[in-house]
Amino acid sequence: MIAVPQGMKVWLAAKPVDMRKGFDGLAAVVQEQLSKDPFSGHLFLFRGRRGDLLKILAWDGQGLCLFAKRLEKGRFVWPSPAAEQVRLTPAELAMLLEGIDWRALRRTDEPAPTRAA
Repeated sequence: MIAVPQGMKVWLAAKPVDMRKGFDGLAAVVQEQLSKDPFSGHLFLFRGRRGDLLKILAWDGQGLCLFAKRLEKGRFVWPSPAAEQVRLTPAELAMLLEGIDWRALRRTDEPAPTRAA
C-alpha cells in the first residue's frame, strides 16, 4: 500500500504506454502527453496494452522513483483512452492497486434526513 500524503495529486495516463520505458521515457510522457511536471512530487500512473502491469513515477525531492506492480491474475481497471488523463483520489488509487474496479463504486452513506419520520 502506498500512503499518499495530503496535497499530493495522483494522475493516471489513460492511453496505454510502452512498458519498456523507464524513468526518462515515462517522464517524457508526463511532459508531452499529460502536460504536467514530472518533478512536481505528484504520482503518475501508467499501464500497457495487456493491462496486467502498472508503473508509478514519482519525484521524492532527490530523484525519480519508479514503482511497478504486476497482477498474476486479472487486469488493472483503466478508463477509456479518449480521456488523456484522469485524476484519482487516494482511495481510488488503493482500489486500483488491489485490482478493484474503482470507477463504479458508490458511497453507501445517504444524505441526512430533512425531517423526522
